[in-house]
Amino acid sequence: MSQQASFPHSRLRRTRTHGWSRSMVRETHLSPSDLIWPLFITEGKGVEEPVAALPGVSRWSVDGIVERAREARDLGIPCLALFPNTAADKRSDDGKEALNPDNLMCRATRAVKDALGEDIGILTDVALDPYTSHGQDGLLDDKGYVANDRTLDMLTKQALNQANAGADIIAPSDMMDGRVGAIRDVLELAHHHNVQIMAYSAKYASAFYGPFRDAVGSGGLLKGDKKTYQMDPANSDEAIREIAFDIAEGADSIMVKPGLAYLDIIYRAKSQFNVPVFAYQVSGEYALIKVGAAAGVGDHDALMMEKLIAFKRAGCSGILTYFAADAARLLNG
Repeated sequence: MSQQASFPHSRLRRTRTHGWSRSMVRETHLSPSDLIWPLFITEGKGVEEPVAALPGVSRWSVDGIVERAREARDLGIPCLALFPNTAADKRSDDGKEALNPDNLMCRATRAVKDALGEDIGILTDVALDPYTSHGQDGLLDDKGYVANDRTLDMLTKQALNQANAGADIIAPSDMMDGRVGAIRDVLELAHHHNVQIMAYSAKYASAFYGPFRDAVGSGGLLKGDKKTYQMDPANSDEAIREIAFDIAEGADSIMVKPGLAYLDIIYRAKSQFNVPVFAYQVSGEYALIKVGAAAGVGDHDALMMEKLIAFKRAGCSGILTYFAADAARLLNG
């Protein structure tokens, strides 16, 4: 640190005295272009299904997703992240609905692209849990263990299916070893050279995912846990190894999930790797703010913005957050 004058010649409060001055010296900035809006898709037309565990969040039929896409574009939000709530009768042990070119994810992707073209990006989740009857992200062997290499074959086909539907960013969230390289190879062979991969590189076996699983309909289905493939919350060096592998395999950007409890991982990733780093402010983190604000713990908008700016301060290029539209309106105001 450079030599500084001592008090009273140096008064660090001087630049905090006025709002214009605080704005002028602000180190970290948040804008709508930093936000990705996760949306849940359901069957039907004209359907909005509020998610009880996520106040203010709904599942939308495909036409509703298109309307949300227009809303996002008008707010300056550059990208949507889509997640399907697959009907129980379309779920199976092998998750084969993930390969259906007319599944919810693909229909919503095509509809948004037909309506808005390149005005907004579409990020699609690659994992089998929205499609399996057992709620795991991959295929099970006869002992109930998620089989890594067998799952890779399904994931590459799922990724190709989404890219063919018009996805701009493929986001593998499954945490199988080797999946980024396998997906990159398949996309290149299919001439999807410009489809990005945002790898969920450091995805932890977290207690903060519960409301999300309810939103996609897998919460009550999950048999066991996901600790054999999602990361141990106690580990940080392992996260750096995971990130390094994914970058070497062709990831264009990486994600840390959850976000707020793992700001140290975000900071390390940004410091060590020359790629964009994203965080997912997951369902449990979002719900705690909503419930806390309703209970009078603090001001809703202040809590929301303070946590979002924390992601940027830690080094994030962007944030996946259910607050995207609310935050964008506030930022645009």
